[in-house]
Amino acid sequence: MVASLARSTAVAKLASAPGWYVADLDDDWSYLTPSGGVLMTVAMRAMAAELGDATFRPVSANALFCSPVPAGPLEVRVEVIRSGGAAVQLRAALSSTKRPGPGLEVSATFARARSGYEVLGLARPTLPGPAACPDAGNEVRMAAGRRSRPFFENFEMRLAHGARLWEPTGWQGTDARWACWYRYKEPQRLASGVLDPFAIPPIADTMPGALANHLGPDKPFFAPSLDLTVHFIESSDAEWFLVDSRCQRAFGGYATADADIWDDAGRLVARTTQTMILRDPERMTAALAKL
Repeated sequence: MVASLARSTAVAKLASAPGWYVADLDDDWSYLTPSGGVLMTVAMRAMAAELGDATFRPVSANALFCSPVPAGPLEVRVEVIRSGGAAVQLRAALSSTKRPGPGLEVSATFARARSGYEVLGLARPTLPGPAACPDAGNEVRMAAGRRSRPFFENFEMRLAHGARLWEPTGWQGTDARWACWYRYKEPQRLASGVLDPFAIPPIADTMPGALANHLGPDKPFFAPSLDLTVHFIESSDAEWFLVDSRCQRAFGGYATADADIWDDAGRLVARTTQTMILRDPERMTAALAKL
């Protein structure tokens, strides 16, 4: 079943409590629990609603993931830290109404468009476009299990670099890089025709594949996010987006990775970084099942 990200992450303001918003996130965007990137999107939609000015767009955001958040009703508390003519900084705390305690906190900057220098100091990756890459979506969904990983049902996916991680054998670990093209099955566009920027965090939160590609199939792991940072750079009216991720270091039970997100027209849409804690997959699955 294909879900609408816009509908799934919609928020409603509570008239009785200034800065409070509610949402109801279903399981359609879950791995075992809802994707951290999708939860980040919910929090940022509440920020945008509190800001109430469409001339401001997100330019950077950082999410701290405090504890797993189950699917279902959510609460978001938004606070404006500073409001200026060019930029506004906000913070949001998201939690589940079914599970006490903090879920995640997001701080973000929204800003108006300005004129200035244009520099691209990053080389575009020499990887094939989506039409030349093998289909990864069906294989990922079958290997992950449709019930436990419905997140993947919402995308078409094309593998641009790395091993077929869904295959239990037949490949060996190589470089700590994994690049995949993503296209939302239900387009996520604003009225202007460009990609909704809140559609970026869900695909940004896919960096553990880079570490898996290096370790190989005999070293499984589960990698919950501790944080996720997204720099929103250029608007795009494309359909396909390449998430080119690299694991820079794994050490002491943690890993750090980064990714560049390009569209199929060669525009740098976003840059992201992520810190993960590495868990035993069987123990982690059992723990999450109790939520």
